[in-house]
Amino acid sequence: MNQATQLREREIRLLDDALAALTRTTGLTAAIVTREPLRATGARADADIQIEANGKRFQFFAEIKTIDRAVALATAKNQLAPHGNRGVLVAPYITAELANHCRNTLDLHFIDTAGNAYLRAPGLYVFVHGERPPKLQEMRMGTRGGGTATALRVVFALLCNPELLNAPYREIVAAAGVALGAVGWVFFDLQGRGYITGGLRKHNRRLLEPARLLDEWVTNFPIKLRPKLNPRRFQAPDPGWWRQARLEAGARWGGEIAATKLTDDLKPATCTIYVHPENAREALPALVKQHHLRADPHGNVEILDTFWNFQPKGTQPDLVPPLLVYADLMATFDPRNLEVARKIRGEHIDDALRRA
Repeated sequence: MNQATQLREREIRLLDDALAALTRTTGLTAAIVTREPLRATGARADADIQIEANGKRFQFFAEIKTIDRAVALATAKNQLAPHGNRGVLVAPYITAELANHCRNTLDLHFIDTAGNAYLRAPGLYVFVHGERPPKLQEMRMGTRGGGTATALRVVFALLCNPELLNAPYREIVAAAGVALGAVGWVFFDLQGRGYITGGLRKHNRRLLEPARLLDEWVTNFPIKLRPKLNPRRFQAPDPGWWRQARLEAGARWGGEIAATKLTDDLKPATCTIYVHPENAREALPALVKQHHLRADPHGNVEILDTFWNFQPKGTQPDLVPPLLVYADLMATFDPRNLEVARKIRGEHIDDALRRA
């Protein structure tokens, strides 16, 4: 049994546990109908499940994920969007705080292996939270990896430029800005967790689960890497200052500004700029002076260091890679940003991942 198949089997066991826990806490009957169904819309879920309540049968489409922070919920919400109001997140454990976030902020259906749940449909309403997992329960999914900030740099380079997967290590080092010794450990970790295969011979590495690896990266980025990018905040007196701004070489728009330039579907409330550390000493003071920005820890302009040394094919020269735009938006928890993030993923990311 290969690693990808083993991962799928662990997920189905987790789903079985969650459905059993739902029956225990609510008395509802629940069962798996189909594994990995392909819907007429083209959307595919991890499983098609059926719940019986009050003599009626309710169909939901399940996405199985390990959730340990709110940004992962935003990722799950976007993943479930193709299933409309019949999508449901299945997780090992959803805390009471995250359960309330699912119901009140995201309207995200979920069930977990402790018996917590939020499900809503005509004739059905379930909300259970605060159930604690058994002390000795094994979370069969385990804790998703994601590694260190260094690992996130390498994975970002691989997701943006999949051809690097079989490139010499020194090319990966140059693209990701990491030490040579780190690359082998990242590949070892990814292979051990079923994300890549091959590696014994040249040019035979292949990404097995690029979409899942992207979701993991987006979940870990704001926690493990973004805080290390020397974040600086300023307040701009003119909300539209960015329209006339001309960034210096090595600086790129991220976040809501980049999303606006990619889709024209968002009125930005904040500005995010990534500046290469070597250029920041000259570029940052000039930008601050020209646009009358003032230091403010709660300001609407954030400037961070870049952490990559490449320009993905087709990327506008003044914008960060679309994957990073997507991650910036997902980290805000703002529903208007989540909708635009989903559009950016569909138009600028998913096709490239499928070809990886």
